[in-house]
Formats: sequence, C-alpha cells, structure tokens
Amino acid sequence: MTRPNTYLVRMLLFLAIVLGVTVLLADRLATAFANNPPLNGFIGAVLLAGIVWNLHQVLRLNPEVRWIELFRISPERAATAPAPSLLAPMANMLAPRAVTSDGRRLTLSAATTRGMLDSLASRLDESRELSRYTTGLLIFLGLLGTFWGLLLTVGSVSDVIGSLSVGSGDINAMFEQLKSGLSRPLHGMGTAFSSSMFGLSGALVLGFLDLTAGQAQNRFFNELEEWLAGLTRVSSGALGDGEAPIPVYVQALLEQTAENMEALQRIIGRGEEGRLTANQAVLALTEKLTSLSDTLRGTQQALARLAEREDAGTSQLLRAIDTTLQRMNLELAANQTQTAADLRQDLRLLARTIAARAEERAP
Repeated sequence: MTRPNTYLVRMLLFLAIVLGVTVLLADRLATAFANNPPLNGFIGAVLLAGIVWNLHQVLRLNPEVRWIELFRISPERAATAPAPSLLAPMANMLAPRAVTSDGRRLTLSAATTRGMLDSLASRLDESRELSRYTTGLLIFLGLLGTFWGLLLTVGSVSDVIGSLSVGSGDINAMFEQLKSGLSRPLHGMGTAFSSSMFGLSGALVLGFLDLTAGQAQNRFFNELEEWLAGLTRVSSGALGDGEAPIPVYVQALLEQTAENMEALQRIIGRGEEGRLTANQAVLALTEKLTSLSDTLRGTQQALARLAEREDAGTSQLLRAIDTTLQRMNLELAANQTQTAADLRQDLRLLARTIAARAEERAP
C-alpha cells in the first residue's frame, strides 16, 4: 500500500504558493477586505475550515494503510488492534477469519468483496461531501456579496439621483453633491467585487485541495481493491454456456461445500503433518535405542573381559593355594613319619632302660 504523503506534500506546496501570493498582495487584499469585513471574514473562516478538512481527509488515510499492512503481515495482531474508521466494517468481517485462519491463506467470496468495497466507497464519498459543500459555500458567499453590493449600489445611486437639486442652477454645487453621493455606490461596488474575489479565490483553493484529496482516496481505494481481488474466490454463476444460472441458495450451498472441503483438506494436512512428526519421533527413538544397545553391548564385552581376567587371576590363586596345601600335606606327612620313628626309638630305648634296671634289682 502507498502512503498518501506524496499528495500531502503536494497540498502543502500549493498552500505555500497561495500564502506567498497573499503576502505579495497583502496591501491590496487588505483594502478589498475592508470593504465588507464581516462577510469577507466569514469567507476566510470557511476557507480555513475547508483547508483543515481536506488535509484531514488525506491524513486519515495513514491509519488505514498501516492497518492493512499490519493485516497482511500478521492477521492475528491486526484482529486485536484498534480498527480504523474507514475500514471498520471490513475489519469486523475479516477479524473472525483472521483469528481462525491457522496460518492458511484467507479467501473471500465475490459478494463479500463487493460489499466491503461498496461500503468503503460510500464512506469516502460521504467524507468528500463536506469538502464539496464548502467549495460551493464559498461560491455562494461570493455571489451573495456580489448581489448585496449591487443592491447597495442601486440603492445608493437612487438616493444620489433623488438628492440632486437641478433647479438651483449652480452646476458646481450639483457636481460636488453628485461627487459626494457617489461614494456610497462605489462602496457597494467594492463590497460586491471584493466578496466575489475572495469567494471565488477560496473556491479555487479548496477545489485544488479537494481534487488532490480525491486522488489520494482513489489511489487508496484502487490499491485496496487490487489486494482484495487477490483474496477473492470467484465462483461461476452458470452451469455451462447457454444454461440457466445457478440459484442463489445452490451457489451458497456450493460455496459452503467448498469451504467444508477446504477445512477437511486442512485437517488431513494437519494429520499428515502429525504422522510425519510421529515418524520422525519414532526414528529418533530408534536411533537412540540403537545407540543404547551398542553402549550395552560394549559394556557387556567389557564386563566379559573383566570377568575373564578375574577368572584367570582366581584360577592362579587357587592353583597356588592347592600347591601350598599339597606341600603342607607332604611336609605334615613327613613330620608325622619322623615323629613316629623318633617316638618308636624313644620307646625302645625306654624299654631297654627299664629292663636293665629290673635286672639290676633282681637277687
């Protein structure tokens, strides 16, 4: 969407030129203004109000353009934003669809688009009516001043003619009386021409401003129409060439069926997206389980190697213990044999000693 700043700059430049011309002709305009200050002052007030209104007509398009740009970027934010004055009906119609759009492309029927454009066109025309009335009012005030001045002139001329005294015979006195009496008709002519000049000049200024404001509004309306045309779904009004048009209720039923089909297609699309997401999650879980299985397999192999090492160390220890026990058994058996032999020898020696003592004691 194009901002109306170009048209606003054009209007301000034109007003600057008018102000410059007014400054250059200030003395003459002041003299003309003094012929009828109340009426000319009212014409100036109407002109000032018309200038402000036309500038307002261009400036009020900026919120409309910002809202449309916001709607094109983010419909959800535009639905919650304050609706502009010109696009209020369109905002009320598009806001529910924008909230429930779920990121899909917004589509409108031809009747909806036509209704929104007609509403906007009527609002734009209504806003320009005051500007047109102000222009016509300035022309009317100029003509009113003209007729008012002419009435004053006619009345003054009648009074001057009626007050002339021809019978006195003094030509100089009669001309002096006529000269002094013509001041009032000249004042009336000044009132007529000054009011006409101010009224027509103001109408010329407001006419250019109204033309520029109308161009800005038409540019806005055309760009909005082009944007809505891209969102409009056109349905055929006839079954075929040469056949009768489809009744309104059948066309509404077909449009409703098309909307239901689009909703079903969106649901299927979301289901397909959910299935793809689930498949991706399953694939990710499978990869994680495979990685966990590889980790467990590595851990099991490490534990097996550790167990083998522990079994080898234990076997060696048991073998050493067995060897030690066998050696201890052999040493114990050898010690027992040696002890038994020493004990038998000691017993023999004891038996011999006892026998020897017994023989010594016998008589």
